[in-house]
Amino acid sequence: MGKEQTHEVLDAQNHHWEKAYTTNPEMFGDEPSEPARKAVEAFTEAGVKNLLELGGGQGRDTIYFAQNGFTVTTLDYADEGVKAIAEKADKAGLSKRLRILRHDVRNPLPFPDASFDACYSHMLFCMALTTVELEFLSSEIRRVLKSGGLNIYTVRHTGDPHYGTRINRGEDMYEVNGFIVHFFSREKVEHLARGYEIVSIDEFEEGPLPRRLFRVTLKRIEV
Repeated sequence: MGKEQTHEVLDAQNHHWEKAYTTNPEMFGDEPSEPARKAVEAFTEAGVKNLLELGGGQGRDTIYFAQNGFTVTTLDYADEGVKAIAEKADKAGLSKRLRILRHDVRNPLPFPDASFDACYSHMLFCMALTTVELEFLSSEIRRVLKSGGLNIYTVRHTGDPHYGTRINRGEDMYEVNGFIVHFFSREKVEHLARGYEIVSIDEFEEGPLPRRLFRVTLKRIEV
């Protein structure tokens, strides 16, 4: 598959996610993910107040962060996801603690330098993003973080049962049930950590398969 065809396939994921959210409004449930619970502990200990969330999905972690006292700016590139988060925030009386934007993270983040105390993303990094796009995103997150700010993200890794199966979409990306997943090695985590101190790389499992993931905790440093 040529580069042009590859990008067409990756770009089509937007429509696929819109359809998935429309078909299943509670695709991920209402309960916060385990990584979000762990992140709240780390953010609280670090004195985080202003949080950026990338790939808010349908808002299960977004709402949890707001309930725990953080001011949250959340981004998602699916209109249905943005709509779902706004509705949940309004229902929970948390709209004043949330800023919700539709944005494609392959483009520059729409914020000034040093805008946030921390950044969180659950499986956003293992979506249909090439390594070059991930390098750009990592640098953009670093740009909008304050010095010493935390960047916590999760990704499915190469020990996952789905790695190497189904349809290869370039690099370590495989299409599984219509969703393209970019599986990470530890080397890829380290490669994307330029400008950060690696605080920890923790392995955990999620879901019935189970999916196998890394929870990566980084701290922004001056270089």
